[in-house]
Amino acid sequence: MKSIFDNVSNQCSKVVTNAYSTSFSLATKMLSDSIRQDIYNIYGFVRFADEIVDTFHDFNKEQLFDNFTKDLELALEHNISLNPILNSFQDTFHKYSIDKALVDAFMKSMRLDLHKQTYLTDTEYKEYIYGSADVVGLMCLKVFVKGDQEKYDALKDSAMSLGSAFQKVNFLRDLKADFEDLSRTYFPNTDLNHLDEGSKQAIIDDIENDFAKGLDGIKRLPIEAKFGVFMAYRYYSQLLKKLKKTPALEIKSTRIRVPNYKKFELLTRSYVKYQLNLM
Repeated sequence: MKSIFDNVSNQCSKVVTNAYSTSFSLATKMLSDSIRQDIYNIYGFVRFADEIVDTFHDFNKEQLFDNFTKDLELALEHNISLNPILNSFQDTFHKYSIDKALVDAFMKSMRLDLHKQTYLTDTEYKEYIYGSADVVGLMCLKVFVKGDQEKYDALKDSAMSLGSAFQKVNFLRDLKADFEDLSRTYFPNTDLNHLDEGSKQAIIDDIENDFAKGLDGIKRLPIEAKFGVFMAYRYYSQLLKKLKKTPALEIKSTRIRVPNYKKFELLTRSYVKYQLNLM
């Protein structure tokens, strides 16, 4: 029975989420049961694509990505894949009528990571962030509003801002690994060889502006999604606070993180704020 295979596929996406990201999996656990699995399914898909371009250095990454792309297209066309991650994703994709253009934009940005190492203009930078982060937020938003197009359109801009904020925090946090290990620089008009406090502050100001727009959207999310997304917002806000306090030269030499005990403390405090409507 295909239902058994679909269940196995869903479990695979959940395992991927829990294995790769304690912060995202914690936030996802705060979502309603009615939508939680679909967010696992989206995360599993985007994580596997990202792993190909960022991690599998001892293999032919371009060939792996080409094969993954072909399998994705077949999964979306035929509503099934023997790749359990893609099988679970295609189910969510069809259930909520996710726009194929969002998937295509995501894969375009991931493919850029195979070869492109610098983003020299704001246009390039924004296009990459749109494909790598904003569209993921929009896919999740389609689940959060359970396919309601009117609600989706009303929250679309806020969801994109929140996705941008999360991605830019990741860029700043992973500055050392991206620059030294992958030879990538995402921030335009920024010399990472001589990153100073002024440049760092300009990046942080931009992120805080995105966060403000994103928080406005969180407040208007359906009850099934609101607390889980607020939890993710609180985690990334805490990470940004740590980055803000860290000298620019130190950001280049270490990876800033929020320890697990602090994540659970954030969970408790976030729940209190949520219950008291102090978001």
